[in-house]
Amino acid sequence: MKDELIELIFQEEAILFGHFVLTSGKESDYYINVKKLITNPKALKLIARLMKSRVEEMGLEFDRIAGPELGAVPIATALALETDKPLIIVRKKKKEHGTGKQIEGEINPGDRILLVEDVTTTGGSVLRAAEILEKQGAEVVAISVVVDREEGAKEKIEEKYTFLPLVSVSELFARRGLVRMEKRE
Repeated sequence: MKDELIELIFQEEAILFGHFVLTSGKESDYYINVKKLITNPKALKLIARLMKSRVEEMGLEFDRIAGPELGAVPIATALALETDKPLIIVRKKKKEHGTGKQIEGEINPGDRILLVEDVTTTGGSVLRAAEILEKQGAEVVAISVVVDREEGAKEKIEEKYTFLPLVSVSELFARRGLVRMEKRE
């Protein structure tokens, strides 16, 4: 299934080359556009099956699935459907209207959460989401991502959580015989 995911990443042209500024603020010569990939139902189903399989292999148990907006929400939704577990959406900031919530979905103190993300670079975004969940009394049992850019997220995340990337950038580049571009600071 992992090989199929890698092929779909290339088929959907989810890797772009050029000059990009990432969410982390870093500059890069390539961009992993998992959002383009997850608009393909076949790819989204495959991602959910792979995440479920990885969690089962690790013997991890969880009560709910959470995803930070925007890119992780379809992934978390697909995984919730695949596992029959409730969904939680973590907003980047509290709503300034309506209920003013930062979290959509129910969290009970002690709930074990599987947190998912589309791409990690430094891990900052997903770690902020984990902190928001923990402030509500939840326990984040693992963080699963579609693609790890291998730029520090693994090390930061593993200080506190189990980290489950489906694919690394090195694996993607190796599949196509590409040389990984120099990282810009």
